[in-house]
Amino acid sequence: MRTVLRTTTAIGVAASVALAFAPSATAHGKHRPRHHHAPITVLAKGLEGPYQVSASGRHLIVTEADAGRVIAVDRHRKGKAHTLVRGLGPNAAAGAVKVGRRIYIATSEAGGPPGTPPPPYPASSVLVAQKGKVKQLADLLAYELKRNPDGQTQFDPVSGEPLDALSNPFSLLALRGWHGGVLVADGGANAVLRVSPWGKVSTFFVPPTITTGECAGRPNNDAASTGCDSVPTGLAYGPRNTIYVSTLNGEAPGEGRVYVLDAKRGKVKKVIKGFTAPTGVAVAPDGTVYVSEALEGAPQGEPGPEFDPASVGQIVKVSPWGRRTYAQVTMPTGMVWTGGTLYSSAWSIASFLGAPGTGQVVAVGSRAFRSGS
Repeated sequence: MRTVLRTTTAIGVAASVALAFAPSATAHGKHRPRHHHAPITVLAKGLEGPYQVSASGRHLIVTEADAGRVIAVDRHRKGKAHTLVRGLGPNAAAGAVKVGRRIYIATSEAGGPPGTPPPPYPASSVLVAQKGKVKQLADLLAYELKRNPDGQTQFDPVSGEPLDALSNPFSLLALRGWHGGVLVADGGANAVLRVSPWGKVSTFFVPPTITTGECAGRPNNDAASTGCDSVPTGLAYGPRNTIYVSTLNGEAPGEGRVYVLDAKRGKVKKVIKGFTAPTGVAVAPDGTVYVSEALEGAPQGEPGPEFDPASVGQIVKVSPWGRRTYAQVTMPTGMVWTGGTLYSSAWSIASFLGAPGTGQVVAVGSRAFRSGS
């Protein structure tokens, strides 16, 4: 349950980066020489905290978390977008997918600065929007309180206060097949949950707590527990009936994971290691895996005068035989592979760093990826 990106995105860099924040007009900057002149096309800009990006025909379905809306971006016409759902409240819409005439929306946990009005719809939930009406389909917090999939201690035995985020969904994946419904990467619950079209919630996969590297011995919810909570962030279908799950793992360098699961039973088939705070995953039909790292390159202290905030973040490309290359995309979170192209959000967390309204959706070409330095 520890360290959920939506509520702890800055991880100590927000104050320092905000001092030097001068957003670039493009989605790529001067982070490393290998990334210069990367073929990255901006499809939509001026967005308020774009998080998840999913596909529906010729459109990309994008949540604007800070604006409380879901939009559709035309993949074939730059700058062409329209609103599908509005009025969800600020910092509410985490993920969304469109299935037929239904739009499933995951709302993040409640909370915000003092005086922030409560969201108009329940937090930590899956909503469904259809024919202009929005209603709660599933209460994820209630499920966490009843089932507690990761088995961790939820409340302080003395104060009775939650020890960490209990439920904080990050992204959705539309389930294939006759029964339908969605999977939810619930970072607060440290679990991937299944929600049926009728709102029944069940546990699909619980990634393990990580106890290696910088996660070894790290304090957790109680004295008996150590290690980095998994914090699932991204979901994607892969080849041969698989589902890929990215996990944040306490933002510990090199301890991020991507789990390859059997799509029917949620059993682990493979684990891809060596990422730092992955915030999303996408998979091409040939098994090439793309992992977003929104905070790659963020300074640990106050940045110098030459610091370029556009240099924060990257997408890691892992070939089917394991070779890694990198594309410098600014603060990416959600991604999707569709129509032979990788699409990603960019400048997703810029509002945390003092630059609201700079979010983008970009298409990332294959020539954007370069070998590591």
